[in-house]
Amino acid sequence: MNHVANRPDPVEARLPPWQLLVCGLQHVLVIYAGIVAVPLIIGSTLGLDGAQQAMLVNASILTSGIATLVQTLGLGPFGARLPLIQASSFIALPPMVMIAREYDLPTAYGAVIGGGLATCLLAPLASRLTRFFPPVVIGSVITVVGLSLMPAAANWLGGGRPGDPGFGAPAHLLLGFATLALTLLITARAGGMGRTLAILLGMAAGCVLGILTGQADFTPMRQVAWMAPPPVLPFGAPAFHTVPILVMTMAMMVILVETTGNCLAVSRLAGRTASRAVLARTYAADGLSTLLGGFLGGTPYNAFAQNTGLIALTGVRSRFVVAAAGALMVAMGLFPRLGAAVACMPRPVLGGSAILMFGMTAMAGIQDLARIRPSGTAHALVAAVAIGAGVLPMACPTLFAHLPGPLRILTASGVFMAAFCAVTLNLLLSPDQISRTGPCEDATDA
Repeated sequence: MNHVANRPDPVEARLPPWQLLVCGLQHVLVIYAGIVAVPLIIGSTLGLDGAQQAMLVNASILTSGIATLVQTLGLGPFGARLPLIQASSFIALPPMVMIAREYDLPTAYGAVIGGGLATCLLAPLASRLTRFFPPVVIGSVITVVGLSLMPAAANWLGGGRPGDPGFGAPAHLLLGFATLALTLLITARAGGMGRTLAILLGMAAGCVLGILTGQADFTPMRQVAWMAPPPVLPFGAPAFHTVPILVMTMAMMVILVETTGNCLAVSRLAGRTASRAVLARTYAADGLSTLLGGFLGGTPYNAFAQNTGLIALTGVRSRFVVAAAGALMVAMGLFPRLGAAVACMPRPVLGGSAILMFGMTAMAGIQDLARIRPSGTAHALVAAVAIGAGVLPMACPTLFAHLPGPLRILTASGVFMAAFCAVTLNLLLSPDQISRTGPCEDATDA
């Protein structure tokens, strides 16, 4: 990347150690619930006992931390060297459960390992497809990424999941919106580090309110061991079968679509233009982290969207801050009591903060669309249909429930639906907008 002379690169900014720690902790708090949700759902769906579910959570946290370090700091051909966080992908949840039920858990983890390896090998080829992602496609996909996170924010705001006892209780809603109001007040009034740490400070204030109102319970952390690293191959030697590996590889290709949107959004916020080489390294890191997760009892991973809104809100774009978050997650994976302390945070506090952050992610996409003046052009049709199709799986999760397995996996992802419709319609309606290099210049290499 050619930067303006004497202009500091915010991605390479090295903050003082204490700022790295608190800013990194802010990222961990933002994405923690997303990291543990997938292993918890897998464990409960497959009927695993409490100890096995705890092991899956520890493995997910540890692997997310290692993968984030690779993504931010780089390891040879792996890692974007951008402020991207790796975490468990919800896209891979249905196929993983389906494979475990049809076969067994060793086969499911064999498919995860096979899918991760295939992603590493296909990363250079996948990066060449970015020419089909002009601004109208990128803006539509990023907007849907932000909108697709809102159901998670709603669940947190309600205190859990629909159907849970007390879900949506007025006390939960009041705590969530109070956290949001406090965060907005800090963002508007504070300056310097106060504004940078607005989310963390808002969450801290929300936790205090949660304790005062009896919605915070930290007793479970005392029941968790201080140190308990996850075992290697916890369910035995993996079993490799062709069909499950193909299904997981297809799911990983859908995950790469979401990773593309997240990587391009963060690159835009960081003032960089992601090259094909950067995207190839980003995809390869997805594959490597998924491969590692298969051996440690984790799940497929991707560049997470949750921290995009945080970067937009705080303006802190240093990859070393996100690397600090990765180091904290490694510590939490090796020392479960640290993770348990974070897990005790009241869910409505997360929900209140998430409304702001996920909305900021959607705004990043809307700003991209605003730059191309879509009104009255083919771009308007592309964006309208792509965003509308991307919202369908959220508006009616059972809409595509009767489709065959592979199609059901694809249509369950609003990000995939948006990307597919945007790319296809852009090819049909605006073929002149397809560039030779896509959203990046090949000479660019961060």
